[in-house]
Amino acid sequence: MKIGNMSESQKNYDLIKQSLKATAKRKNVINNNIANFNTKGYKRSYVTFEDSLKESKDKLDLKVTNDKHIAYKKKFGEINVKKDESDSMKMDGNNVDVDNEMTNLAANTLEYNALITTLNSTLSLKRYIINGGR
Repeated sequence: MKIGNMSESQKNYDLIKQSLKATAKRKNVINNNIANFNTKGYKRSYVTFEDSLKESKDKLDLKVTNDKHIAYKKKFGEINVKKDESDSMKMDGNNVDVDNEMTNLAANTLEYNALITTLNSTLSLKRYIINGGR
C-alpha cells in the first residue's frame, strides 16, 4: 500500500534502519561509559531516540499529487547523545554505575538482535514473493 510518496514497506524499512543506527550508537556510548567508570569527574552519556521517534510519529505526512511537487521525506527519530549531569554517590564525581551500564548493554543487544531478525524476515518474504513463491 502506498501512502503519500512512500510505501508502508519503505517506511518500515527506514524505521528499522534508523533503529539499528540508534542501537549501534547506544552500544558505543555504553561501552565508553564502562571504559570510563574509574575516570575522575566523568559523567555518563546516554542516547535518546525513542522520545523523538514518538514525536515524529505524530507528525503528518505530506501527500504529493504531482511529480513536480517537492517531496517531504519524514525523518524517523533523531539520534542524540546527551550527558547525565546528575550527582554522583562517588567522591570523585563519576556517576557511572557499571551494573546499570551492563544491564543497558544487554537490553540494547537484545533490541539489536530483534531488529536484525525482523529485517531478515522482511527481506526473506520479499525474496519469496519476487521469486513467485519458489
